[in-house]
Amino acid sequence: MDGHDKRFVIPVYQRNYNWKKENCEQLYNDLIRVAKNHLKAHFFGCIVAVHEDSNNTNLIIDGQQRLTTVSLLLLAMCHLLKQGKVTSNDPLLAEQIYEVYIIDRWKKEDKRIKLKPVNDDNKAYLQLFKSEDEFIENSDITINYKYFCEQIQKQEITIDELYDAIKKLQIIHIELNRDDNPQLIFESLNSTGVNLNEGDKIRNYVLMGLSEHEQEEYFNKYWSPIEKAVDNDVSIFMRDYLRLKTQQQPPMSKVYRAFKEYVEEHEIPTEELFQNLFMYAKYYEVLIKTKSEYNTLEAKLSGKLRSTILRLNWLETTVTRPFLMEVLRLFDEEILNIDETEEVFLLIEDYIFRRKICDVPTNALNKIFTSLNRSVIAYDQTTDNYVEKMKYSLKSRKESGRYPSDEEFLTALSTRNIYQMSSRIRSYIMERYENFGTREVKNVFKGLDDGTYSIEHIMPQNLTIQWQNALGKDYETVHETWLHRLANLTLTAYNSNYSNDSFLKKRDLIDSKTGLGIGFSNSGLRMNQWIGQQNQWTLKELEERNQRMMEQALKIWPYMETEFVPKEKDSERFTLDEKVDATGYSILSFSYQGNVQNVKSWVDAYMKIIRILHQQDASVLTELAYNTDENDLSIYFTTGNADPFFYKEVQDGIYAYIKLANRQKLSILRRLFKKFHADPQDLEFTVKHKKQTEEI
Repeated sequence: MDGHDKRFVIPVYQRNYNWKKENCEQLYNDLIRVAKNHLKAHFFGCIVAVHEDSNNTNLIIDGQQRLTTVSLLLLAMCHLLKQGKVTSNDPLLAEQIYEVYIIDRWKKEDKRIKLKPVNDDNKAYLQLFKSEDEFIENSDITINYKYFCEQIQKQEITIDELYDAIKKLQIIHIELNRDDNPQLIFESLNSTGVNLNEGDKIRNYVLMGLSEHEQEEYFNKYWSPIEKAVDNDVSIFMRDYLRLKTQQQPPMSKVYRAFKEYVEEHEIPTEELFQNLFMYAKYYEVLIKTKSEYNTLEAKLSGKLRSTILRLNWLETTVTRPFLMEVLRLFDEEILNIDETEEVFLLIEDYIFRRKICDVPTNALNKIFTSLNRSVIAYDQTTDNYVEKMKYSLKSRKESGRYPSDEEFLTALSTRNIYQMSSRIRSYIMERYENFGTREVKNVFKGLDDGTYSIEHIMPQNLTIQWQNALGKDYETVHETWLHRLANLTLTAYNSNYSNDSFLKKRDLIDSKTGLGIGFSNSGLRMNQWIGQQNQWTLKELEERNQRMMEQALKIWPYMETEFVPKEKDSERFTLDEKVDATGYSILSFSYQGNVQNVKSWVDAYMKIIRILHQQDASVLTELAYNTDENDLSIYFTTGNADPFFYKEVQDGIYAYIKLANRQKLSILRRLFKKFHADPQDLEFTVKHKKQTEEI
């Protein structure tokens, strides 16, 4: 940092300064070791900068944490010397540090200080040049500056020794020109600092190639608001954004790479990209926050929609966000009205909850909600009749994507061990039964969270003699069967008062301090009104309450009904995991991991898919082809001189048997996908129905 004409700017796309006390402690201890052991040098890492000739500025693209920390140490030394809290053998040391490392006295006032950190960090850094009562105390900049002030005053080494040790720090300085590609260099660096997450890498990618002025403009206009909207969880937001745009879900570790490929493949102009990201960040904000104070969409939202979003978040339905962002876009653009938007969200809540209660595997949900908007539009290439088409799409799913019927749903809801399900599911069920259909809403989620409410077993977990007598001779069977079922559970604020008391005592309990009734008969909770009217709690009441709750369930989570029937289409789609019988269908194309390939026949598709798998891992088919186990997939693969009427070559002398019915081909592909650890949902077929079956 020496030299009067150099200025160092941390670009806005960089992370905030985030070195903590332990990082500074390590640096300071290293400097003490250099001084005490009279070391000639100490390697301090690498700094990469893009040099701007027009204003002699260095834009730091790697090494900002080290550079900022040393600046704080030098500033602390300078201030302590000027204040007389430490002394040097050189009376001009403070002035030398200040004018060589800290400022350039010949520059305009706004550019006089040599180091310019990122936004909020810069505010905190500038305050260090003022009186201490103006410091921004909660900034790492201020905290680390004060740490260095404390350490220097301990004088484990003199300030002159400290200054000499700092001058022995060796830094590799890589200076790039604008013609170089700083992004590629940045990606290849193996820095010793805190690892960048995927969101950090994306921020650097979209901002790094711009001029300093454009970086400032786009950061303040777009990127900073995006970070605030998504609660600084940019990596997760970007993965959902990519799911929405590409119909694929990259692993978290590959979000940056997938984003970069998407932008470069579509050649998206920078500002257009920022505008689109910002738009979807607004929708994402609606989905993750209770209220979005500065979001222009907030004023359009109804209380009903807000409540549904709250419940979806309580159910931890992050998988739905790509689809729901698209729905909010359609609402924002007035393609869907508020009633339609509310209904879509309620239907998604219904679909998710029914599946959870029925314990339907969740592995299909990513694919479903990644492509649901596209599926809805595909029926007639419009957004008309959106809600009805969405119902049809969800109802027509099979296997792990299926929508449970009323019979399956009610059986599961009435017989499952609700009490020992996850606390969020239990809370959600209690909230729905308490608040559905009333404007006098109670904050059940908060009450259960903070202990105001708890979930009470009406028939207690430990039966007293009194309870055994009340339940009758089959009390053990009744207790074992019904204890944790929904019919025996309710909400209360007086769980500790009830204990294992008899039902009548629970019903009519009086608070000994206030003299007020706190039993079921005096409860202010709607769930307890019917309970408080009963004179006993036996199998009869359990069965009756169960029946009442199941009737209520069909009002809270009604079965999706739609009269929509798609017109006979030229083509249909299904994925490999749907186990569709392909008899009677000719194939037009298939898509694997988003890459579409047109094909002439099922054999053509079968061979192309096998070749794709083989290219990913040649060992699997090689082992099968050389295996002689007739009960394994190996019977469908061989090597050597295979009869071309029965076999086609995959690659490298490995042949696949092709004289198979279409359903057999699909069955073999499913088994192969397991061996290759591939996701069958990634393989989608586009087919056409034909009247006469033609197995080819």
